[in-house]
Amino acid sequence: MTHDKQPFRPLIRTQADLEQAWRHLMEPLGFSRHSVWMMLVDGDDRPIPQITEIDGADEPPEPEEIDGLAEVLRRLRRDVAPRARFAFLRSRPGGGGIDPDDRGWAQALYDAARLARVPIEVVHLANDRELVPIPMDDLLEAG
Repeated sequence: MTHDKQPFRPLIRTQADLEQAWRHLMEPLGFSRHSVWMMLVDGDDRPIPQITEIDGADEPPEPEEIDGLAEVLRRLRRDVAPRARFAFLRSRPGGGGIDPDDRGWAQALYDAARLARVPIEVVHLANDRELVPIPMDDLLEAG
């Protein structure tokens, strides 16, 4: 007798809900490389049961790469999930809080969503010691 494991589809209506979802997916913390993870949250406020990893996310993307990401976001929303909003998390080894590359990635992700005219959740960072939000307001204050 086999039991199908249900996909992870929590209700995500608040930033706290999103942070809990990322914790469920990323813990225990500890990373050997730099990545950006993308989750689509559908119109029913539940994630589509597949997340995408963008590997090799050491340095923030260049402007043409941000344009390319914006095009991917537009196509995903148009062709896969017309009511979806996007959630991103940058993961990396080490600790030390939010560093300039983390800020650069968060800014790039917010910019790509703005260019694509798609809704985006608060970007998060996970490193070996913590999982924290990087709100756009923090970037504006730091920038």
